[in-house]
Amino acid sequence: METQVIYNTDLHFEHKLWQRELTFWEDELKSFNNRLSELVTRWTDKKILAQLDYYQNQFILHGTVIDKLQENITMHEVNMSAHYKKDEDVLNYSFVKKHIEFRNKMETQRHIYSELKKDFFRFISKYM
Repeated sequence: METQVIYNTDLHFEHKLWQRELTFWEDELKSFNNRLSELVTRWTDKKILAQLDYYQNQFILHGTVIDKLQENITMHEVNMSAHYKKDEDVLNYSFVKKHIEFRNKMETQRHIYSELKKDFFRFISKYM
């Protein structure tokens, strides 16, 4: 069995990519909420207002997920920093396993967010 060496710098690079992506999602959510505000002033139909409320709740939930993901990245970075200070550039198996699990969470969230955006864009194109 071949052993693969994974360095702090590799994981740090991926963390930075994820942080940028999460920041972008936060900015998009602000824009989407602005669109919702515009639509609320245009419509009085209860069905449409219920859909607006649904999207607002989804955006709030997604914002909460973004915050949690950012918190997890920060915790990973703190852990990696502690290893680095001890001159341990190679991480242990359990830490790398957690990183891979987090990578899978990011993939899942990308898919969920992408579907939400598609649905929202279909909705606003119909009612804007």
